[in-house]
Amino acid sequence: MPPQQTGITGPRPNNSTEEVSDDHVMATDGENYIRPQLTLDGALDPLVAPRGKLRTSLLRRESFLMEFATSRGPPQVVALCMLLALALGSTIGIVPAVVTDRYARLNHGYSDSYDCSHYHSNQKPEACVAGNNDAQNASALTSLVSNLLTFVTSSVIGSMSDEYGRKGILVLGIFLSILGPTCVVLLQLFDEMTPTWYYVASGSTGLVNWFAVALSALSDVIPPKWRAPSFGLLLAGFSLGFALSPLLAILFSHLGVSILSLALLFGGFIFSIFVLPETLSQERMQDFQQVRRQEVLARGPNETFLKKLIRVLVRPVKEISILNRNRLFRLLSTLAFFSGMVSTADHSLLLYYVEDQFDFGDRDIAIMFLIMGVLGMFVQGVLLKPMNDFFGERRVIIIAFLFGTLTNLLYGLATNKGTIFVALGMSVFVGVSFPTISAIKSNNVNESEQGRIQGALYSLSALASAVGPLSLRAVYNMTKNDSYPGPGIMFVFAAVLYFVAVLCAVALPRNEANSSERHKETFIHSSSDEPLLPSSSESYGSDSSFSPEIHNTV
Repeated sequence: MPPQQTGITGPRPNNSTEEVSDDHVMATDGENYIRPQLTLDGALDPLVAPRGKLRTSLLRRESFLMEFATSRGPPQVVALCMLLALALGSTIGIVPAVVTDRYARLNHGYSDSYDCSHYHSNQKPEACVAGNNDAQNASALTSLVSNLLTFVTSSVIGSMSDEYGRKGILVLGIFLSILGPTCVVLLQLFDEMTPTWYYVASGSTGLVNWFAVALSALSDVIPPKWRAPSFGLLLAGFSLGFALSPLLAILFSHLGVSILSLALLFGGFIFSIFVLPETLSQERMQDFQQVRRQEVLARGPNETFLKKLIRVLVRPVKEISILNRNRLFRLLSTLAFFSGMVSTADHSLLLYYVEDQFDFGDRDIAIMFLIMGVLGMFVQGVLLKPMNDFFGERRVIIIAFLFGTLTNLLYGLATNKGTIFVALGMSVFVGVSFPTISAIKSNNVNESEQGRIQGALYSLSALASAVGPLSLRAVYNMTKNDSYPGPGIMFVFAAVLYFVAVLCAVALPRNEANSSERHKETFIHSSSDEPLLPSSSESYGSDSSFSPEIHNTV
């Protein structure tokens, strides 16, 4: 006879114990709430799952793709990311050429009828070389400003999304993303317009990082064991958009593709308003708002203006302090910082580097993004889940950063386009680290903290992204006139930073980093009432106030 009741361990927010009936989890404090029943490995247990049609439905949802496709919100979020990637990616390849030529004309007296992109690297006029240097410096400075803004605001924005919902903040973030491409169009229509407008508009996107909110939206409805592959599927949609976007630059002129990009972004903005659903439940929003009201009452009615000002200024620090909760979070934050320094520098400086050193044109850039997009989509959408199942999240991160180390070595030591393309193909494996790190942190916090943890992680990544390009540019300026590898030394330096991240990944505790082992230790114990899990302080760090909510939100 199947057991009628199974003890379930793992603290709830009020640390009450639970008993499982056929269709409900019943708390001893009298509260009833529905939850799918789980076995040791986190799968639905047919012995205790509800009978009949409900049981059949729950078992069918065991398929990850079925779960993702039928959930309310994730398919729309992926479609939106794909559309935005197509729009933003289509102009990435042309922006360096447009702003380099404009800086050469405005700052260095270039007056030729040909654009600077017309010349090969060893034939470029001095004004075009100087214009390219201005563009790289402006790009690095914009990255610094944007990421400092994200560092200050991201954790607060994430916490606000826990309180007021995800959709409104996503819409605001997408609106800010429209401003940069608008300036790219205007730059090509008005000859005297300075690229500074474009860089200011691009930097403003750091105020609201919509991608971190998109990850929180997935966490609202996807069970913990499937969060890493679901985040990977989100990035796969992004990769597909980037794979297709450079083809637009080949089919249209620079101005034509800029206008098309702006139209696609506006379409994404309308989509987010009228089609994208709110993924955060009203109950969870009300719970969080109740906590805020209690904090206001605790401060009392006589709070002075100075105290209010200090509280507002200190709030970003308070929100990001979640990263110091335990040893796991500190290690993840350290490796995210070092890898973030490099990944953003790769994205913002590599295009300028290959255009300047290897004569990459529109066709080469299209091939470059096609390689990254198609392979990235395959790795994120197809390989990530089997990799997590076979290696575990900890080893997946180690593998990703080893690929990052090797990729940047190849960038720095390359002597021809072929080596760059090989390195680009290998770089897609680095991308599996981000959804995996995000999933580990998501799995180790309360459901009411999903926005806060993703925002805090993005804040730290933003700080690293602000420092990274400037660090690599400093190395570049010191070595650009040296003999081989000369300018490529900055990528060798980046490879060293990635290797530091590898060492941090090796130190991650397996029990908390790997979701399969974590589920075995937290969800169920035998009917003998002997728990398989040590105390929560031993499992999740020394912060006794941390009690992760273990039930899935489906």
